[in-house]
Amino acid sequence: MSSACIFCRIAARAEPASIVHEDDWTVAFLDLRQFHAGHTLVIPRQHVADVRDLDGETGAQLMAALSRITRAVSEAFPGEGMSVWHSIGPAAFQEVPHLHFHVHPRRVGDELLRIYPSTPATPGRTELDEYAAVIRNRLG
Repeated sequence: MSSACIFCRIAARAEPASIVHEDDWTVAFLDLRQFHAGHTLVIPRQHVADVRDLDGETGAQLMAALSRITRAVSEAFPGEGMSVWHSIGPAAFQEVPHLHFHVHPRRVGDELLRIYPSTPATPGRTELDEYAAVIRNRLG
């Protein structure tokens, strides 16, 4: 636990939160901002800055909790869709440097998380294969 981290303090029950789930590995609680009712955050208890630092066992437990919470939010606050996301770093607008997934009910036309600000490039297969090779080389 990092005493400087608000999510670690929430997981330790040292800060108030509207908790919807907790187990030995994870905690889920309502985000303070409710663009649509039911916006929930799912975190590992272990302090991990982002998914790149996540170990396999914690990741498996986190994914199981995320799946369960997403189903529950979807049933409790039905809509036309659901977004589940995790942001890394300032360019992606990560606000708390503790791994967390947002589970957010959606409505058609709500414009929340608009993916592309303009039409993205669509490289040809050769360029995509080159990108894939670069990533595969980093998998080790």
